Amino acid sequence: MFRLEAGSGVPIYRQLVAQVQRDVMLGRLSPGERLPTVKEVVEALAVNPNTVVKAYGELEHAGLIVRRQGVGTFVAPSPPLPAVTAPPALLASLHRWVGRARQHGLSTEQIRALVALALDEPVARDTVRTDSRPGSTGAVASGGAA
Repeated sequence: MFRLEAGSGVPIYRQLVAQVQRDVMLGRLSPGERLPTVKEVVEALAVNPNTVVKAYGELEHAGLIVRRQGVGTFVAPSPPLPAVTAPPALLASLHRWVGRARQHGLSTEQIRALVALALDEPVARDTVRTDSRPGSTGAVASGGAA
C-alpha cells in the first residue's frame, strides 16, 4: 500500500501520512476500510515501528483514521477530506502532461515542483508567453519584458 521515496528528503512518517491523505481524497481508501497493521507496514517497508505509530497518530489526530484496540486501524467513517472526483478527460489530460514531462527528463520531484508552482502562482493566461529567442531555454515569463 505504501511507497517510500528514499531521496526525497521528506521524513518517512510524513510520506506515510501524505499517502493516506491522498488515497482518502482520491477515493482509493473508503470510509471504514482497514489500513495495514503497524507490523505489516514495518515488514513491507523495513522501517522503525515508531515511524508508523507516529504517522498513524498524526492521521488519527487529524480525524482521518480511527484505531480500534485489538481490531485494527480504519479510515474514519466521515473523514475530514472529501473524496475528489475528476472528469475522465481532465484526468487523461493530466496523465498525458506528466508523460510528456517525463519524456523531457523531469524527475518526480521536478514535476511536483512545477505543479506546486502552477497551484501557488496562478498567472493570467494573457500575461504568459514562451520566450523563443535564440539561446533561450523556452522559460515561461509573466508580466512585462523577460
